[in-house]
Amino acid sequence: MLTTLEDFDVKDKRVLVRVDFNVPVKDGRVGDDTRIRAALPTLEALVSRGATLILMSHLGRPKGVDEGARMRPVAARLGELLGTDIRYLACDGPAAKEEQEFVAGAPHGSVTLLENTRFDPRETKNDAGLARILAGYADVYVDDAFGSAHRAHASTEGVARLLPAAAGRLLEQELKSLGRLLDRPEHPFAVILGGAKVSDKIGVIDNLIKVADKILVGGAMAYTFIAARGGSVGASRVEQDQFDTARRLLKQADDAGVILLLPEDSVCASEIREGTQTSVHPSDAIPDGLLGLDVGPRSVQAIREALEGVHTVFWNGPLGVFETPPFDAGTVAVAKAVAELPAFTVVGGGDSVAAVNATGLADRIGHISTGGGAALEFLEGKTLPGVAALQR
Repeated sequence: MLTTLEDFDVKDKRVLVRVDFNVPVKDGRVGDDTRIRAALPTLEALVSRGATLILMSHLGRPKGVDEGARMRPVAARLGELLGTDIRYLACDGPAAKEEQEFVAGAPHGSVTLLENTRFDPRETKNDAGLARILAGYADVYVDDAFGSAHRAHASTEGVARLLPAAAGRLLEQELKSLGRLLDRPEHPFAVILGGAKVSDKIGVIDNLIKVADKILVGGAMAYTFIAARGGSVGASRVEQDQFDTARRLLKQADDAGVILLLPEDSVCASEIREGTQTSVHPSDAIPDGLLGLDVGPRSVQAIREALEGVHTVFWNGPLGVFETPPFDAGTVAVAKAVAELPAFTVVGGGDSVAAVNATGLADRIGHISTGGGAALEFLEGKTLPGVAALQR
């Protein structure tokens, strides 16, 4: 059973909270604060109960101290959202001597944000020494960083073994919503998978074939399936070493009576560039030299029709090169279709979430997951180290 906030009295205690504040920062400001907002219910609950908070998160993938990856912009935005001053000290990492002194001086009821956890190379090695230093900052540990729950790092798995540990509100909601997809999905259940590589989604497809009624595939990964069936995909990206796997998954779905839908047509171009000339072709007859870069109009219509009447939807991954218009059109169209469904819908993965946000219909989605990779590993049936450490 998962330990939650309800299992601890945090009044007058120091609480170390692992949050996922890995957000885009440009020109010293946070661009998208979705992940910061997602942590507010946990932080507000702890503050209202009389706790003193010490928060920690990574930002980007720095290799040691990186001036462009400091947590200062995050502290500023968090302060605006919480309506309180956030204590922050620029230093060499969460375990630096000056950081330890800064934390020791935190007033009762204050909120302190530690420096980027990945400034310390021991973080990703789940180093016991770093975990002990972090654990020494508090009386209780709360993990609310679902996006990092699949990583056994010092700030996720290591600390949880050293302090009384609980899941935060966000982590609890993520597990509840994603668990509903595996344990008791209301049928018909449709899965939409996009992205570049079949190899990234093999485990998910394998596991979801057991519970889904339809699997709708888009993105570059679709061309590996199409080429494996003998289709001509031009210069589209394919993983030739995954052809046997693609054929196995197609047969597995067919044997299970699961519809595995591939794009009928594709928006194609000779290069990935905004404003480039495009043309639409059958996905299995793309001319030489052209790349399939988005699902075409017939494919979008087929996805819409496949979604009619479904009661549960999980979507992860863009259906085209979403970051480069006009190859975002198919993904945005499907985002609108999903948002308009009278169904339980779960969307995860950066580009999928961005597409839903672009439609202005994010509030129509049942659950927006903050952890793309963690969500996929959970749906593969894997044990997430950060979650396992919170089990009683």
